[in-house]
Amino acid sequence: MSTNDPESTRTESIRPESAPAASERDGTTAPVVGSNRWFLASAPIVRALIHLCVPMAAAMIVGAVYNVINAGFIGSLNDTFLLAAITFGTPLLGLVMAIGGVFGVGGSALISRLLGASEKEPAKAGEIKHVASFALWGAIVIGAVVGIAGLLLLHPLVTLLGASGAAVPATGAFVGVMLAFVPVLAAAFCLEQLVRAEGASRQVMIGLIGSTIANLAFDVVFILVLHWGVAGAALAIGLSNVAVVIYFVVWLQRNSEHVSLAPRWFTLSPEVLKPVFGVGVGELLQSAFLIVTSLVLNNLAADYGDGPLAAMGVAVRIAQVPEFLVMGITLGVLPLLAYSFGKGDRARLRSALRASAIAVGAITGFFSVTVYLFRDQLFGAFVSDPSVLAIGATIITAQLVAMIANGFAGLITSLFQATGRSVPAIVMSMSQGVLFIPIVIFGNLWFGLAGVIWSLTVSEILVVAIGAGMWIASRRAIERGLADGSPERADEVLEQIEA
Repeated sequence: MSTNDPESTRTESIRPESAPAASERDGTTAPVVGSNRWFLASAPIVRALIHLCVPMAAAMIVGAVYNVINAGFIGSLNDTFLLAAITFGTPLLGLVMAIGGVFGVGGSALISRLLGASEKEPAKAGEIKHVASFALWGAIVIGAVVGIAGLLLLHPLVTLLGASGAAVPATGAFVGVMLAFVPVLAAAFCLEQLVRAEGASRQVMIGLIGSTIANLAFDVVFILVLHWGVAGAALAIGLSNVAVVIYFVVWLQRNSEHVSLAPRWFTLSPEVLKPVFGVGVGELLQSAFLIVTSLVLNNLAADYGDGPLAAMGVAVRIAQVPEFLVMGITLGVLPLLAYSFGKGDRARLRSALRASAIAVGAITGFFSVTVYLFRDQLFGAFVSDPSVLAIGATIITAQLVAMIANGFAGLITSLFQATGRSVPAIVMSMSQGVLFIPIVIFGNLWFGLAGVIWSLTVSEILVVAIGAGMWIASRRAIERGLADGSPERADEVLEQIEA
């Protein structure tokens, strides 16, 4: 960072606890104990995972609970078409994740690796501001283009999403409002990743939970008081994300030593574009296939009536509670994996991976059993139709099995992203969609609605098997990357590879 940069003139007297100490800047001393950087660099693994993953899991679980409550708000209007409209609009959230993920996930993985590498090469830290600026402004610009295009093609888009008949107006209202906020939603998702990249998971938790609380408050006003229905639900999502964008921007400006969001640092340098898109493209493909998957699933399920489709929407939201908790683990550990890889710390990388795998297994096992035992009571809180209740119990069972496989697949994907293994990360991102489409089509032909319901479960199991195979095949390449990142330990690591 240049000496005339105002960000570099911050004094130690105003440095927040979460910011790195001045002694860290030259890479000669360890990060201050208790700082976000310390948790990435040298904290005991269990303590590091608690710091990084518990706040992320808490934010995820609050978000999942919000989805359930939001469905309850819409369900209280006693209109199945409104509930179906939210289900039809779900792929749009996948689109937002695709845009924000390309820049946010790719940028954050690179930032964490650069932070780790800066312990040996302090100059690496100076590249971070270029990565952060490119990630944020890239997400906003592409989000604006997509949002405008979607609004211009709103009617055919609603039809493509699978809405028909009485569900079209409600779906159009929900999707139209969401499209207007795509740049904001993409920026919020991207900024979340950038804050996480520095190990500031508590700040991410505060932002996401604050956004959820604001969302609920807006829901009460727009849905229950003003009776704006699904348009009110979409507006609540958009406005709450405006608030979280403001929070993340202010926090980064006040607390981050290396991240800068100023447009002047924006760059199209290959040194930034290649690693960001190398990881981000995997997120794009995953989200794109999620959209296709949802479209195919919605259209096939719609053939069996609005009841099964509404039941599927509620069941997915219930299953998301434990699934998002697992995502908190797999997303929370990514900065730790990337930092350890950039630093060349093989032992820490392996310990973090092992501990997070144990956590994923324990969480998925516990919640699967618990939710399965009380599935009827949980589902009955949202619908009272006996036929919808029966099909909902089957759907949630399939979702829970898929959740277990998805948890381990997500952890493997995080490892590939953290270590810059773009090809395996892309393969993991594509596998679910590539496998799901033929499985659900043939499942529908051969087994009817049951084939549609269980198709995602079968796909997830196959994806985690593919991921495990690629992880075994990539272990030596990852070891070599560790050796390259830590020259003084290269001989030791190579000897371990040969052994």
